[in-house]
Amino acid sequence: MTSNNKTNRTVGKNMDRIMELLSKLRFYGMLETYRNDCRTTSSDGMTNDEFLKWLLESEYDYRRNVSIERLIRSANFRYKAYMEKIDYTIKRNLDRNQLERLASLDFIRDGQNIFITGSSGTGKSYIASAIGYEACKNGVRTLYSNASKLMGQLKMAKNKGTIETEMKKIEKCSLLILDDLFLIGLDARERSILMEIIEDRHGLKSIIITSQLPVESWYDAIGDPTVADAILDRIVHTAHKIELTEDSVRKINAKKK
Repeated sequence: MTSNNKTNRTVGKNMDRIMELLSKLRFYGMLETYRNDCRTTSSDGMTNDEFLKWLLESEYDYRRNVSIERLIRSANFRYKAYMEKIDYTIKRNLDRNQLERLASLDFIRDGQNIFITGSSGTGKSYIASAIGYEACKNGVRTLYSNASKLMGQLKMAKNKGTIETEMKKIEKCSLLILDDLFLIGLDARERSILMEIIEDRHGLKSIIITSQLPVESWYDAIGDPTVADAILDRIVHTAHKIELTEDSVRKINAKKK
């Protein structure tokens, strides 16, 4: 009996020490799994190799989830959007096969762009954000921004002399989502800023642009013919285009209620 008590105390001390070390080493995934296992019999019957593999997989999954959550927070999405929740039953010229191909994220690996156009409420921002979420889930650094707000922020940064710092933040992102671009025409400073963003990313990193204007109207929205030629020449030719039509999704959903 005394021998059993000593054994139990030793086992208990070893468990406490293991959990203490896992915490100090910040192996929080392994810690949680090990702590739960101490309360249950989940690992009964496992070999040493199987038990170690189980702990390591727990740590890997934990770190991956933390990384994804961090990427989603830093992306600054306006909407929580998911590829699996895109509604294909609404008639709006949305090709499911095209969306599933884009969800593979090959376009990012190839440094290509996506244009999503259509009238207000057709789901442009949601689709762009859903692709962005998919990118974050796969470890891709992403930034979502309303185009007008971003231009305003960058113009202020230029006045303060901090434009380079802000541009580097954008440049670090493999995927940039410019939502509602060309809602209003660009002024001279905005044209210059947009040109710099496009030039930095050309052929290397991807942009998703949503706009109420069809692509053929972007030339006039940019304003300056020379800059318009330079910008469009760099983004149009290899872009994937999604042209949404029909009624507003918001109106359709409102009628259902």
